[in-house]
Amino acid sequence: MTEALTKSPHTVDLLVIGGGINGVGVAADAAGRGLSVILVEKGDLASGTSSWSTKLIHGGLRYLEFYEFGLVRKALLERDVLTKAAPHIIRPLAFNIPQLPISRPAWMLRAGLFLYDFLAKSSVFKHSRAIRFGDDSPLNATITKGFEYWDAQVDDSRLVVLNAQQAARHGADVRTYTECVALEEGDGHWIVTLREASSGIEQIVHAKAIVNAAGPWVARLLEKLFAKKPPLDTRLVKGSHIVVPRLHSGDQAFMLQHSDGRVIFVIPYLDDYSLIGTTEAEFDGVLETVHIDEDEIAYLIEVANGYFKRQLSRDDVISTYSGVRPLIDEEGKDATKVSRDYHLEPHQSALPLISIYGGKVTTYRTLAEDVMRALAPKFPKMGAPWTKLAPLPGGNYSALFVGKKVELESGGEAKASAEDEAALSALLSAQAPWLQVSLLKRWLQTYGTETQTLIGNASSASDLGVHLGAGLYSREVDYLIAHEWARNADDILWRRTKLGYLFDERAKSVLDDYITNARGAVA
Repeated sequence: MTEALTKSPHTVDLLVIGGGINGVGVAADAAGRGLSVILVEKGDLASGTSSWSTKLIHGGLRYLEFYEFGLVRKALLERDVLTKAAPHIIRPLAFNIPQLPISRPAWMLRAGLFLYDFLAKSSVFKHSRAIRFGDDSPLNATITKGFEYWDAQVDDSRLVVLNAQQAARHGADVRTYTECVALEEGDGHWIVTLREASSGIEQIVHAKAIVNAAGPWVARLLEKLFAKKPPLDTRLVKGSHIVVPRLHSGDQAFMLQHSDGRVIFVIPYLDDYSLIGTTEAEFDGVLETVHIDEDEIAYLIEVANGYFKRQLSRDDVISTYSGVRPLIDEEGKDATKVSRDYHLEPHQSALPLISIYGGKVTTYRTLAEDVMRALAPKFPKMGAPWTKLAPLPGGNYSALFVGKKVELESGGEAKASAEDEAALSALLSAQAPWLQVSLLKRWLQTYGTETQTLIGNASSASDLGVHLGAGLYSREVDYLIAHEWARNADDILWRRTKLGYLFDERAKSVLDDYITNARGAVA
């Protein structure tokens, strides 16, 4: 039904459609420049492609083979920016490249890594080097040589949530489970119909400009809203991953080269697992039900078994996930060679509407700056770029330590330095000595300095509330409902945390019941 309006529709400067990494990045940038912003997402934040990535912040070493030097340079610079902005969820990670007879020649890899280091000029990440694998290596005994380089691992869905929080803190109205169902041009503004999923209530808002950040749905949304095929289409490519028991005990990741020219990553994941991916295949199915195919699982297992002593079987696969990347449609190019760079496509209308095609997690912030640059003629009084030096929520360690000293276990005192997780842990351990070490560790790696907000006025373990399983207490659930737009168990177990691996269906049902009651009480 349509909401009865007793006054003129609310007018905002910018409506952003899509709650993936590009959408929340644009919303945060725009709100921080003083624009009034509404962001709508038809599901949960990061419920699409943005939570199904390989969970890396990286330059894209293999893109050098396709001469995408500009994209790699841009991504490498952003790798440093983002690691400094969110050190609690983005961490440097060493990647080993073992050499097999089928591998790219050593001279080619050495040259590529030299160029990678040169383009980065990083103050955060170590340089690449040649390495040897000894008897204690998890790799097959025949593999003795290789290379090492550095990129970063990220909790991708939390990166989305942090940017949504950043947007909200600058005044943006973030609405999850809200869909844009109609759009038409008005006098100096777009007339937009929004529908809230659970109630079915519709609302009319006016927006001076619109950004279509619908990810894989970008072209389909335009076709739906304007009843005609857009001039630029997307190339949809499915990437799938498997999660298996930890393949090796070290902290490093592995980049495996296959005989078909592709590379597969094996990455330490959540202490107990290894994440293996990704495949690449053209996709023309239903976006809402994308899933891994058995031949993709077999492919990933085959590649891993070609390198590791520990041999995997289908029974070792604990979990799988698949995401669809919306790439720019470059006719005639193989899916593996289509550019991962982004493209901003203006709509042919008198009012600003920009659609985002392509892109990767690592470059979302520069994409947002480019969007704002394109919108500048419409908003000449908006503020200057600001996100490059801005910490994301939970990442501003130095602000928490101002005027404080940390009591270390040795009994000495030391002023905490910015981005010092050990010092932050010591500070919060001193403030809440009753908090379990394992729980504090998970909170710090999830919420960073926002852990202090989560602890709040709690003075004992009993203040954490009901234990809902796997170290998840009702206090944390209440926090996620109040501060991170969580509405159901999947929102919490898979996108705000990764506790879904530890919850069975019964525990998940109990959690859903708790959330329903908690949200009802707030309403």
